[in-house]
Amino acid sequence: MKRKIPSTQALACFEAAARHESYTRAAQELALTQSAVSRQVTALEDFLGVALFRRTRHGVALTPSGANYWRQVSRRLQGLERDTLDVMAHQGLGGGLVLAAVPTFATRWLIPRLPDLAQRHPDLVVHIETRTRPFLFADTEFDAALYAGTPEQVANWPGVRAVHLLSEDVVPVCSPDWLRRRGLSPGGLTPQALAGLPLLQQSTRPYGWRQWFDAQGAEAPRAMEGPRYELFSMLAVAASHGLGVALMPPLLIESELARGELVLACTASLQGERGYYLVTPAQDDPPVLTAFRDWLMGQVAQAGGATPLQQAQGAAA
Repeated sequence: MKRKIPSTQALACFEAAARHESYTRAAQELALTQSAVSRQVTALEDFLGVALFRRTRHGVALTPSGANYWRQVSRRLQGLERDTLDVMAHQGLGGGLVLAAVPTFATRWLIPRLPDLAQRHPDLVVHIETRTRPFLFADTEFDAALYAGTPEQVANWPGVRAVHLLSEDVVPVCSPDWLRRRGLSPGGLTPQALAGLPLLQQSTRPYGWRQWFDAQGAEAPRAMEGPRYELFSMLAVAASHGLGVALMPPLLIESELARGELVLACTASLQGERGYYLVTPAQDDPPVLTAFRDWLMGQVAQAGGATPLQQAQGAAA
């Protein structure tokens, strides 16, 4: 069956004209004449049977159908260009992987480990974009996702396979100078003593401190008080600058612990409800995704096996 696909030249002319809302500027960008762009757009409208532009006093403007079609075409042309550049860059070997990832985990855990991936798989390139919520892979250009959530949230993500990577265990951390100014020692605070100190909150986990104090059997009437930050990366910076005590997964603050910018305020840890997952479409993985998944699981195996306290103490040693 013949595919109902317009010519790429017509699509490129339409995308440029829609972006600029000008045939003249589109022609300049594409090194064509204005009449050539107009003919390509007219041919595309004839092919679709839909008017994509309307004439205005200042040139052309997208119709509602044209605006919707432009959003779809623009995204797919960008993906096609990206895939083409990947093939050209690797001469048919290896390839690119487009990964959706929660920002802090990508920045603080994954990216520092990517040099190892580059050494083991020099022809594999990982492109990373931020996503914090589930999505439909069919509606995006993503090949896989690194997602932070609960087992229930992952189970309700349709049409995917999910592999658990790491648990989001948390420990109380703060600046060592902040502790010293109060005459306190790293790791020496009891949960009850911690309840009277300024607590830093994370807006996406509003009950984090309450759950931690309940697990320790400590009374903490002010467990939900304190400034709120959306990301773990914000929380880490706030704690290292002496704004209070933060509940943090040690795997996300390895650098701060190693440099001594953050220390344990209390040795009690708590296994959080959330974990980190590799999520992929429920279909056979392409070779590039298989190579990335195998490498990622190897990194997880190296990082696993230690308790949060041991991880924190090891990083700070």
